[in-house]
Amino acid sequence: MRSEQKEQTRQRMRQAAAEGFRSQGYGIGVDGLAKRAGVTSGAFYANFNSKADAFREAVACGMDDLLGGIRYFQQEHGHAWWPEFVRFYLGEKLTCDLAQSCSLQTLTPELARADDAAKDVFRIKLHAIAESVVDGPGSPSKPATQEDALTALASLIGAVTMARAMGDEQMAQTVAGAMQQRLLGDSA
Repeated sequence: MRSEQKEQTRQRMRQAAAEGFRSQGYGIGVDGLAKRAGVTSGAFYANFNSKADAFREAVACGMDDLLGGIRYFQQEHGHAWWPEFVRFYLGEKLTCDLAQSCSLQTLTPELARADDAAKDVFRIKLHAIAESVVDGPGSPSKPATQEDALTALASLIGAVTMARAMGDEQMAQTVAGAMQQRLLGDSA
């Protein structure tokens, strides 16, 4: 029972770190991460060696969430999965709270300043995500190669980042609509 409880606490802390870094960036302190998880700073250090260690875990957690989301769309929407995913990303992920947003969109700027270990986690997970897109069921306008998948993902995060930064809902929707048309063409 004790080890199960410890694992549950670690998972809660991992998820809280992912949400904390997505919403506040790397500038969030250990105390803020611990508070978000409902634990003490001492408990934080019992589970993570450092803030950088927690950040790597947050990156892994966020990228795993994205991969799980893509697989969900593939399973749930079959042939229509890619257009549905793009619409979701440019809709709900455009307006949701940053803590619930996509790690690609929120953590990529933080990763540019992160250590090599965090970049390695990101690169490995991103490769798996692109592979899942390419290897997923046939779908209208779905990227055919890893390069195409990476370009599409970069386009999605760029559009969401720009739209969020505008502070103007009408302009944000214009950007999202233009990106949806660009990525989906006639299947938009």
